[in-house]
Amino acid sequence: MTQVIAVTDTREVAVDAWGDPEGFPVILLHGTPGSRSGPVPRASVLYRLGIRLISYDRPGYGESTRHEGRTVADAAWDVLAIADQLRLDEFGVVGRSGGGPHALACAAIIPDRLRSATVLVGIAPSDATGLNWFDGMTESNVEEYGLASRDDSAAVVADLTQRAECIYDDPQVLLRELEREMSETDRKIVSDVAIRRQLKASYKAALKCGPYGWIDDVLAFRRPWGFDLDLIQVPVRLWHGMDDVFSPVHHAHWLKKHIPSAQIDIQPGAAHFTAMEILPRVLAQLKVDSAKPHPEPFPSMEAVAMARSVGLRV
Repeated sequence: MTQVIAVTDTREVAVDAWGDPEGFPVILLHGTPGSRSGPVPRASVLYRLGIRLISYDRPGYGESTRHEGRTVADAAWDVLAIADQLRLDEFGVVGRSGGGPHALACAAIIPDRLRSATVLVGIAPSDATGLNWFDGMTESNVEEYGLASRDDSAAVVADLTQRAECIYDDPQVLLRELEREMSETDRKIVSDVAIRRQLKASYKAALKCGPYGWIDDVLAFRRPWGFDLDLIQVPVRLWHGMDDVFSPVHHAHWLKKHIPSAQIDIQPGAAHFTAMEILPRVLAQLKVDSAKPHPEPFPSMEAVAMARSVGLRV
């Protein structure tokens, strides 16, 4: 059942939860564009893992009030407000794709409450020293983020407003756009009928009230994030597919070098959308970590097929 939570005097966010109400709470930060209704493990899997999985629409997406001009850092304060309203003393965060930077914001800004942060196929800051940010990235992402990097917000607004209108009318449009640039691994994953249905539902829900969440995400990624990665002490896990062309793997390597508490796992043969399949395994390890003062190294991924076997929510 969806809850609407006031995070400030003027803004609200829409929140959903699945799994064991008494389980360890994990807040899932969705991708870009995305919404709280994105693919997650089945409730039965979450019960078995002992996880209470919570997701919310970032400002401007779905049913959440827009926060114009927001930074990546601002997400941490929204997460803290959600945790307060839900009476979560301690919790973990998982950021998938565009949710990755926001998960790192939580690690930097609210360490007293956060047990760990996991970043799946995330990106590095756009001003990352020594990183060719666009290298290996798809043409559509280079174009989209290139507009934002020129600080031409009007061009970003015009481009994403037009795209969002088309995608809301037919979410298949975005999937077709993405498929033209996907690796073979990703094409195979999104060809699954259940996953495809979930992705289309998530894109449509994300753009329900317009393109504003997407616009604000893109602009926030290309501006200073508002916190220092090298001050993060909360345990951070970085997971990345070697064949990712949307968030290239060298972003994860750069993050590993600049986050003192980070551990990294690079999966050969995996790509961007593999992050959906690996989520149950990540949650299982996060539950183990929550009971330990010092997390163990990330387990080897002997089979992404094992993640498939526990399934995604249909």
